[in-house]
Amino acid sequence: MNFAASLCRRVNVRELLTNVPVYGSATDASGGGLSLLFRRWATKKTAGSTKNGRDSKPKNLGVKKFGGERVIPGNIIVRQRGTRFHPGNYVGIGRDHTLFALKEGNVKFELHKLSGRKWVHVIPKEGHVLHPVYAEGAAEPQLEKAMS
Repeated sequence: MNFAASLCRRVNVRELLTNVPVYGSATDASGGGLSLLFRRWATKKTAGSTKNGRDSKPKNLGVKKFGGERVIPGNIIVRQRGTRFHPGNYVGIGRDHTLFALKEGNVKFELHKLSGRKWVHVIPKEGHVLHPVYAEGAAEPQLEKAMS
């Protein structure tokens, strides 16, 4: 018999079962090597994929218009959770503590030295304008001084 024929020779099932080592315990009553052919191996599906892939949407918080930048009414200056920055002159505050411009002008950030609070102001383009109700009250004492 040549070398190639010896490699390719047929092997019957009886030879396979008698030459297979037994991997069971001494108390295992299975039939020799037969247990190796008909054994169910432990399988487990990978379970990591269902726990991955979840994340909250970005909230895009932070300062949107910095000091000195030009704003128009309605521009968002700061988006925040809570009041890290407090609304100053010509700045409004939204339901979610978003600060926005009420007048056209430039943004100015200010840190109060005693309280440590950060204030955001808009310096109006046309200068500070008093509300008409307060303008009348401010003009009356000057008129009385001028008349007397």
